[in-house]
Amino acid sequence: MPLLITEQTSHATVEASSGQLASSVDAEARSLAAAIARGDEAAFRALYDRYRQRLFRLALVLGRGDESLAQDMVQSVFVTAAKKLRRVDNEEHLWNWLARVARQQFAKTWRQRQRDPTLTNAEMLTEDCPASVESDLFLEEVLDGALKILEAEERQLIQVFYFDRLSQKEIAEQLGTTPKAVSSRLERARAKLRSLIKRALTHET
Repeated sequence: MPLLITEQTSHATVEASSGQLASSVDAEARSLAAAIARGDEAAFRALYDRYRQRLFRLALVLGRGDESLAQDMVQSVFVTAAKKLRRVDNEEHLWNWLARVARQQFAKTWRQRQRDPTLTNAEMLTEDCPASVESDLFLEEVLDGALKILEAEERQLIQVFYFDRLSQKEIAEQLGTTPKAVSSRLERARAKLRSLIKRALTHET
């Protein structure tokens, strides 16, 4: 199972050596944003398919490994995009717009949780609002570094459940085990990933 970093098409577009390819991608980004501004549902689905995975990766690190929070953040970003995305200059501009909305959504959620301690645990409440200045590239590197430390089976579970979006039942069928067993393994993998992300972001050793 390849690491998630190998599946990010956005990296390829940003780092493309061909000027012609970059120009084509930029034109496509402009067209996509303009179509979404007109209410084109097909364009919105294309945006979702193209950026859902990368946004989830970013949100997962912003939320210190809280996958439920990350999923909520991603949905909020796309709701905002459907309402407010109007024009972009290029693909990088489009990604930066989406990432900025994700950061704004996280800051809003963090402030809400600060005001209402019942919404989160004491550990998160003691933290400053994280990732306010760290670059998107750095945050993605944090996630990739954490994933590399996981055992192969743990990494595969994170991949197929959160990024390939298989259900626990489907994963159990592939592994020849039970959904309950998959749930237990997945919870251990998630807990380890959260710990690794927090450690990297707080510069622990």
